[in-house]
Amino acid sequence: MFDGKTDIHRKLVEECKRGSSKAQYKLYKLYAGAMFNTSYRMMRNREEAEDMLQESFSEAFIKLDRFRFESTFGAWLKRIVVNKCINEIKRKKANLEYTDDIMEYGEKDNDNDLPSLSVDSVKEAMEQLPNGSRMIFQLYLLEGYNHREIAEILGVSESNSKSQYMRAKRRIKDILKDKIYEN
Repeated sequence: MFDGKTDIHRKLVEECKRGSSKAQYKLYKLYAGAMFNTSYRMMRNREEAEDMLQESFSEAFIKLDRFRFESTFGAWLKRIVVNKCINEIKRKKANLEYTDDIMEYGEKDNDNDLPSLSVDSVKEAMEQLPNGSRMIFQLYLLEGYNHREIAEILGVSESNSKSQYMRAKRRIKDILKDKIYEN
């Protein structure tokens, strides 16, 4: 379990809670890059990612009095960013395609069986996934959420998250294999 006393930015967060704008600026500088990357991967558009970043920091500073050091500040902030992005995507009525299928073909979850290619190749392959599968794949593999957390965030079942992840992984593998054979 996380020990809130080990949060390396605890003093800075406590200063922010007391209203220090300098401390807010320091926290922003410390976390803006990583949170922008998370936002950009989800929104797939620089301007929208920047908007989500700003809204997330605004919300975080407004709700900072609710932060209880039960996780790191970075983990708490990342959850706000992810939720902001998901809410915006839902607001725009993105076609998130979910199904209730459980893993097909008895495939086991083995993340080591993706072909070894560049990060850019994997990103290109991800762009070809349906929005729902892409989001689950990204949240699990890139953002580090587990299927229970993804299910909670997206309002789907845990088995749905697992099956969508497996389907996305299988599709990416197929895309990458086709790309290997093209070259």
